[in-house]
Amino acid sequence: MPFLTRDAMPRRTFLRGLGATIALPYLDAMMPALGRFGMVGASAAAAADKTRLVCIESVHGAAGCNTWGATKNLWAPAAVGRDFELNPVGALQSLDPWRKYLTIVSNTDVKMAEPFAAPEIGGDHFRSSAVFLTQSHPKQTQGSDLYVGTSLDQLVARRIGGDTAIPSMQLCIENLDQAGGCDYNYACAYTDTISWASPTEPLPMIRNPRVAFDILFGAGNTNADRAARRKTNQSILDWIVGEVASVKKDLGPQDRHRLDKYLQDIRELEQRIQAVETRNRSAQARELPEAPSGVPDSFAEHMKLMFDFQVLAFQSDMTRVFSFKTGRDASSRAYPESGTDKGFHPASHHGGREQNILDFNLINKYHVSMLPYFLDRLKNSTEGDSDLLEKTVIIYGSPMADGNVHNHRRCPLLVLGHGNGKIAGNLHVKAPDGTPMANAMLAVMHTIGMDNMNGFGDSTGALTLS
Repeated sequence: MPFLTRDAMPRRTFLRGLGATIALPYLDAMMPALGRFGMVGASAAAAADKTRLVCIESVHGAAGCNTWGATKNLWAPAAVGRDFELNPVGALQSLDPWRKYLTIVSNTDVKMAEPFAAPEIGGDHFRSSAVFLTQSHPKQTQGSDLYVGTSLDQLVARRIGGDTAIPSMQLCIENLDQAGGCDYNYACAYTDTISWASPTEPLPMIRNPRVAFDILFGAGNTNADRAARRKTNQSILDWIVGEVASVKKDLGPQDRHRLDKYLQDIRELEQRIQAVETRNRSAQARELPEAPSGVPDSFAEHMKLMFDFQVLAFQSDMTRVFSFKTGRDASSRAYPESGTDKGFHPASHHGGREQNILDFNLINKYHVSMLPYFLDRLKNSTEGDSDLLEKTVIIYGSPMADGNVHNHRRCPLLVLGHGNGKIAGNLHVKAPDGTPMANAMLAVMHTIGMDNMNGFGDSTGALTLS
């Protein structure tokens, strides 16, 4: 192969064929015999050691951020520091086996999501998502004169994503394609994305796993090519058989096994997407009739597809930054698997009644229970001498606290992963009263090497996460 040398395989090695472009994962062959002292080897090692970032928003706050729910530790544990216990009934119980990688940040505020003037009162659902990663207050408008702030994921992408094929990707679970104006005189763009390339430039989010897959793997030069391949049920891997065989001749046994596993994971994800499309194109009634055929009706299935996609993107180093919006404000979607049939938004308006708060907590618990699947996939993805969970920082939280009253004080926030050793984990950090959530996000940026960032949003300083 023309890209192979006697010293090392370049980190940016691609398998190409008939429009498919598949980047390879990190292999031992990318480190020459001289190891870290060789120029190519140093470059490959540096690429492998890059920190990844995933920012996940869950709307409507959490039952544990209600006054009564907080006393029952439905979100944050009672103890601060490392000797905390998670309430088995609480939302975070599924993360107990992963506490080594878990940092709970409690008692931080998202004041920028609050109304600043009388006309903004009541519009919390229609500005909150825009605030989550910008920690800035959106301008109230239904026109094109949008203004909020540049989001954390995009600031990080500029720092660590410049040498990747895709600087960042934006994913979502619910329908967000609603142009024009939403309620309370806010443009729908504020509700439809959590990623802002600049204060005036919202970035679209991808809901359909098929679209995301085709972007990542260059699956066909045109829509016609892609449609023809799907009609024959042909895999993108069928397009690169010769390339794979040629590369494997020059790999050691461990690298061949690693490459086979990586390609197997790509094929498995592709097959799962194909199965969803086949099922949704049948005469069977859909729970989400408005959704594209590649979007599963099952929330859990959709989440797992998106998580697996992110792991493959990190393995190939095609991108290092994701933002992931798991719901849309004011959505009434129900999650029967959670243990309650109540819609998400109605459940958040629990009226302060204890049983209703517990019902809402069931939805929070169900949503958080999706995370261990992602953590496990990252943990079992080796890269060099480590794994991707060690090299990743995951932010999971909400810009709202008590959804019943649209409160933004003491909002839920988690940080997961070790960020290349910069975040210790197994810690509950309770911030002093009045601390902006932006302080925690500024601390995350510092762990990724952005020490020159002295402020972010309404931050007053970086919160200590160790």
